[in-house]
Amino acid sequence: MGKRQVNAIGLSQADYRGRPSTLCKGCGHNSIANQIISVAYELSIRPHEILKMSGIGCSSKSPAYFLGQSFGFNALHGRMPSVATGAIMANHHLKAIGVSGDGDTGSIGLGQFKHMVRRNVPMVYIVENNGVYGLTKGQFSATADEGQTLKYAGTNPFPPVDVCMEAIVAGAGFVARSFSGDAKQVRELLKAALSFKGTAVLDIISPCVAFNNQDTSTKSYSYGKAHEAPLHDFGWVPPSEEISIGDYAPGEIKMVEMPDGSYIQLRRLEEDYDPEDKIAALQRLQRAQDEQELITGLIYFNDRRATLPEVSRLGDTPLSALADEQIRPPQARLDELMASLM
Repeated sequence: MGKRQVNAIGLSQADYRGRPSTLCKGCGHNSIANQIISVAYELSIRPHEILKMSGIGCSSKSPAYFLGQSFGFNALHGRMPSVATGAIMANHHLKAIGVSGDGDTGSIGLGQFKHMVRRNVPMVYIVENNGVYGLTKGQFSATADEGQTLKYAGTNPFPPVDVCMEAIVAGAGFVARSFSGDAKQVRELLKAALSFKGTAVLDIISPCVAFNNQDTSTKSYSYGKAHEAPLHDFGWVPPSEEISIGDYAPGEIKMVEMPDGSYIQLRRLEEDYDPEDKIAALQRLQRAQDEQELITGLIYFNDRRATLPEVSRLGDTPLSALADEQIRPPQARLDELMASLM
């Protein structure tokens, strides 16, 4: 037998897998889980330094399928942001990967999502977006296309919630959109998101093969492949490597430095698009929605905001690692307080 191929910390790619998927064959969520496995292996991530978070729904089952040696918590429907905030405040040395869905985030959890983003909780927040409630037989979610018709749900009369718009308005510093059928772009965006110090939101269109994969849906495989409009070629360059344009075709290169010394490498394709222009990002998203166009890539970037642990002035030692006498007032102080209330 051949020698097992391992990464810089001695782990094989198989060491980053989870349990076998129970989702429908062909589900885009499985592709995303596979890209997370590939990225974690390639970046030599230590599994015990990762915290996996999720809510309820098909998407929220995904963390069981990757990084089986990592910490994980499956929260209530729409409540994952609050649980993740508490976990990160208890141990801000962990890197959180939250996996949610368009219902879990855009419907019942929208308020939780917005407040997590405005607090800039350091985590990668992935929305596996298919426009339906796949776990409860295909009702419309808040991101469903206006006017879309489904066999069992009728016609949707309401405009969609755009997760990327909501994230930008709430203050997210890293906002991107991708398509689960574009494995290379998903991987590069994941690498960049994992190196970002604050909330990194990835809205990934992930078709539901059971209930929402017809050609007329903007959340289908056929529509995504036909209408995807990348804003730029996207690459991530680790801090240990020399910065170069590699094998990219001729064109303008924009290097965006990340807080950890790594770089995002963008080659503009469709227009003179600047991901650091907040208003331009919102305008481009609105135009894409009006034209039913799937724009992908890094939509907005701003690394100047402090994270919640920084704002809270947490020390280097995680709260979870402090001794009882360091986090609880002494008995004498409690007795004094109780006496003052008599």
